Amino acid sequence: MVESTPIPRIYLDVCCLNRPFDDQRQDRIRLEAEAVLLILGRCEAGAWQWLSSVVVEEEVNNTPSSERRSRVRNMLSGAHGTVALMDVAITRAQELKAMGFRTYDALHLACAEQAMVDIFLTTDDRVLRIATRHTAELKVRVANPLDWLLEVI
Repeated sequence: MVESTPIPRIYLDVCCLNRPFDDQRQDRIRLEAEAVLLILGRCEAGAWQWLSSVVVEEEVNNTPSSERRSRVRNMLSGAHGTVALMDVAITRAQELKAMGFRTYDALHLACAEQAMVDIFLTTDDRVLRIATRHTAELKVRVANPLDWLLEVI
């Protein structure tokens, strides 16, 4: 009998979802954008499961550029599920804020933990630094999409 590997459950924050629409002249931004698009392609193909959240939707709705807001909303239609913001996640977000995460970042992480995803992806260096300092206290692994993609493929 062949054992099947579980489908990775992925949470992408709004920085990741915006990356394909950022200025692609910098190598890092272009590579991260390609990684995000490859990850979303694997999710669309059913190889991986992308979970979003009401926090992502709220943050996207607050995007100043109507064109970018529309593009990212269109991408969100590909998510396999949307995590609701439960009281336990709000409480957890307060704990995460005490570690140094900003409000939206704390809410994203709390939703990702609540959904028990395998990986939380972000291109935000500040989030990555804080997550690295608090790895033992987090209930989800946090990584840059390019680094993670290179690791798993």
